[in-house]
Amino acid sequence: MECNGCEFRPELYYDDQYQIWVRIEDDGSLAVGMTDISQTIAGKILHVRVRRPGTLRPAGKPVATIESGKWAGPVPNLFDCTIDSANHEVLDKPALLNMQPYDAWIARVRPAKTAQEALAVLITGEAAYAGYCERCRRDDIRCKRL
Repeated sequence: MECNGCEFRPELYYDDQYQIWVRIEDDGSLAVGMTDISQTIAGKILHVRVRRPGTLRPAGKPVATIESGKWAGPVPNLFDCTIDSANHEVLDKPALLNMQPYDAWIARVRPAKTAQEALAVLITGEAAYAGYCERCRRDDIRCKRL
């Protein structure tokens, strides 16, 4: 699915600003990545830093930081979790986040509660698509891949 040229995947979970997506992995961990909107706004990603595996991250404390040529900031975290692992492909080649934002996850985390309880604070499906499109239109975001 697409809106203003920005790719959207309805099976993923999103924060209410559509900065991050979250996916349930087979092992019960949750993969966290940047949306097409986020990678477009950030520009070319130059550096990614993920907190050390085993680190506890309360809701509101980022799981990683991203740096681009025009922006540096946190990868938001909306639920209590522990860092499970970093995506070493992304650490070695940060521009993967620009080229493949939905395949290039940043970190995998283990929620403090069940995955379903953690995901309850996120949006998915048609409601997420409506909000995603609203953000694209309101902010005139037209996604492009670098």
